[in-house]
Amino acid sequence: MKKTFLFFFAALFSGFLFAQSPAVGSWLGTLDAQGTNLRLVFNVEQKDGQLVSTMDSPDQGAKGIPVTKTTLKSDSIFFEIPNAMIKYAGKLMSEDTIEGLFTQGGFKTELSLEKTKSIPSLNRPQEPKPPFPYVSEEVRFENTSANITLAGTLTKPEGEGPFACVVMITGSGPQNRDEEILGHKPFLVIADHLTRNGIAVLRYDDRGTYQSKGNFSSATTRDLADDVNSAIAYLQTRSDVSQIGLIGHSEGGVVAPMVAAENSSVNFIVLLAGTGVNGAEILLLQQELIGRAEGMNEKDLAKNKVANQKIYAIILAAKDDADAKKKLEKHLKSKKNLPANSSTMNDKQFAAYLIDSYTSAWMFYFMRLEPSAALQNVKCPVLAVNGSKDLQVDAAQNLPPIKTALEKAGNKDVTIKKYVGLNHLFQECETGAVSEYVKIEQTFSPLVLEELTTWILKQIE
Repeated sequence: MKKTFLFFFAALFSGFLFAQSPAVGSWLGTLDAQGTNLRLVFNVEQKDGQLVSTMDSPDQGAKGIPVTKTTLKSDSIFFEIPNAMIKYAGKLMSEDTIEGLFTQGGFKTELSLEKTKSIPSLNRPQEPKPPFPYVSEEVRFENTSANITLAGTLTKPEGEGPFACVVMITGSGPQNRDEEILGHKPFLVIADHLTRNGIAVLRYDDRGTYQSKGNFSSATTRDLADDVNSAIAYLQTRSDVSQIGLIGHSEGGVVAPMVAAENSSVNFIVLLAGTGVNGAEILLLQQELIGRAEGMNEKDLAKNKVANQKIYAIILAAKDDADAKKKLEKHLKSKKNLPANSSTMNDKQFAAYLIDSYTSAWMFYFMRLEPSAALQNVKCPVLAVNGSKDLQVDAAQNLPPIKTALEKAGNKDVTIKKYVGLNHLFQECETGAVSEYVKIEQTFSPLVLEELTTWILKQIE
């Protein structure tokens, strides 16, 4: 009888220790990231009495991001992802609600979470579904100079070939092979359409992203161009690939001419919202156009323009990244030199945030990079297109200098076009504001898809 009692007591005590925490479950919230609504989900489990979590960002196509530290103290819960500079501190208001503060770097905002059993999916009617009428092959190739392996997908028509193949180059920021953003997969849609029309496509994860190795945070546009050269070298080893072209979107539209200017194996390039002026000029106009579209008043827009012009002038005149950082720290000590601050940061935090943002290896290189230097050496056929409502890479600012640079190259096979009513992602839109991207069901304009395909087929005849 004594042994039975002790066993029963132990079972009760064990159950008390490992009773399910009220934090267990999936918690959904919507983050207001400077006018763009992004859903975040914290998935909390209990293993061996400990809380472990992952984070999803459904609208950015990111799932299962490990949460390094999950802590529950009384009715307060904390999530930390140090490598992304993310922290969330919340309070359990009920069994289904958490109220708290989300921070990432210097960005801070209130974020409410609600327990949910399912995440509503976004309607993306253009996203292709299997079975596909073509071959899809998972591939890996080496960038030997950087000692990294890149992973991607090669889609090709059925049959032995050889087939003309395009390499797709993503825009700025760490992107997967589908260039997934805000629930859209534009590169998947483009690759599917091209392959159905007889054109092979190689798309791959950026270095250090998803299945590709390497470190994205330290990479510059030059490094990304080297990755493209590695993709070309890999395709040249395949007997089922003949001509090779490049399709670059946004920053990828800067990378493509860099590669084409130095690699004679490139037969043609397509620039989707590629740039024709340096990064400092791009950012200056981009900030003004996006700010106005998101409702910023003209006084703050004017203040921002003056403040940012001074910041960019310091960066462009600096000897190197360290010199730029030192001079920016001195310049931004004065409140009058700061752009308008719409965040919850104080002036000191905001200045530190700006310095960190503008003195990364990528930013320092991008702001100084003159696309015309490469474009003036591109001899292969070029298709350069923009949307009239693109607020990130303005068509009027960039298409004319692209044309001028290619004329200096003596390139006679150039097609330049501005599509009316399309935004930076080549979606039919109302304003072009970034906050619209996720709300639009269309992923990529069918008209541009058709004309892009027709142009490429003409190049490979």
